[in-house]
Amino acid sequence: MGLMYRRRKKYGPIILNFTENGFSSWSIKIGRWSWNSRAKAHRVDLPGRLSWKQDKSRA
Repeated sequence: MGLMYRRRKKYGPIILNFTENGFSSWSIKIGRWSWNSRAKAHRVDLPGRLSWKQDKSRA
């Protein structure tokens, strides 16, 4: 397994994700809730290391 280049730029609640090939996806995070454009999934951070995720395809 080789090394992967990943970079994140934050502009307030908007997060832009980049890989070695350029722009990858964008996310929005407000408090404990977040949504990612690539996965099209909602995620809620729970206490500790837990989180809850709902895929759009299963909704």
